[in-house]
Amino acid sequence: MSQPLVPHRHSPRRRTVLLPAIGLVVLAGCGLALLAISTANVGLVAELVGIVAALVPVGSVVAALLWIDRWEPEPARLLWLAFGWGASVAAITALLINNTAEAVGDALLGHGHGDTISAVVSAPLFEEAAKGAFVLGIMLWLRNEFDGVIDGVVYAGFVAAGFAFTENIYYFGRAFAEYGFGDPTTPGVITAFILRGVLAPFCHPLFTAMIGIGIGLAVRTPSRWVRVLAPVGGYLAAVLLHAMWNAAATLGTAETFLNVYFLVMVPVFIAGLLFVGWHRRREQRIVAHALPGMVERGWVDPADTRRLATLAARRAWRAKVARRDGRPAARALGGYQAAVTELAFLWHSIRLGLAGADAAERETQLVAALLTARANRESPPRSR
Repeated sequence: MSQPLVPHRHSPRRRTVLLPAIGLVVLAGCGLALLAISTANVGLVAELVGIVAALVPVGSVVAALLWIDRWEPEPARLLWLAFGWGASVAAITALLINNTAEAVGDALLGHGHGDTISAVVSAPLFEEAAKGAFVLGIMLWLRNEFDGVIDGVVYAGFVAAGFAFTENIYYFGRAFAEYGFGDPTTPGVITAFILRGVLAPFCHPLFTAMIGIGIGLAVRTPSRWVRVLAPVGGYLAAVLLHAMWNAAATLGTAETFLNVYFLVMVPVFIAGLLFVGWHRRREQRIVAHALPGMVERGWVDPADTRRLATLAARRAWRAKVARRDGRPAARALGGYQAAVTELAFLWHSIRLGLAGADAAERETQLVAALLTARANRESPPRSR
């Protein structure tokens, strides 16, 4: 008997076309404004040098974040949007507020004090708020794309990477405009690159990751108090680390800066890596726990469970399929693996009572996606 047709529900055009278009225009406008301001301050050649130099550290940060985000990769469009938000909207917001704070500080405390107020007070408070606003927005309006701490760290890291990219363009460009490439006696672009691109490429991502961790903890707990206090605590931790870093660079000596770097920032960074590593292993256990149930329902082949249980096994499986059947077949297998992970995470949320009122509908959609991905895996298009 034929199945009744389910009418397709179209999303309002203002959500699918108008709002994304407005968002892209805002991002582009902010980016062009920042580019124009920076070029006017340092010159075109220095700006180009700054762009080239800034590409190196941002590449390492993005690669690290993508490595973290391997169990359940976030949609590429959202990661690009996060990067664009940090590079344009958050950056221009910070520029306007910090310049205002600097002018007010100079007026109230005397010339030269405004820069300190901007660096130690204004920048930590408002830069972290501008960056964290994107992560909070993902959690509030795209809740199904936000599963916990790892997602929070990844989104926060991409926003901060975009922000640092724009900031580095200006700092590297200014260093080149004032001192050129530099030498042992002058702080040129090479010195600036060593300080910002080699020693501290993860500073902004580290600060904003505190907000991501706080929001990630909030979405994985039934406690109302934790849902409120964890994001606030994450924001305060980000502000504190940012203020400490800027104060060491602005007010302290070279010895003070090195002490803060090695005694505070490096240990916090290592602790963050360990924390993220623990959560990645936790995600692996969630998937492994769900696989027998999927096998029992006939959605996953018993022979596939071992190859789905770890990232290393998944990667080896995709590589083998790519060599034998081509890249399209490997991509189809990757879709099957991702569908298994999505369903496992949803089941985990249901067990915790955190899945929301639409859990049954989402489960139905994910099961359909899993079965489709399995069919594509079993008969993928072959590369020619």
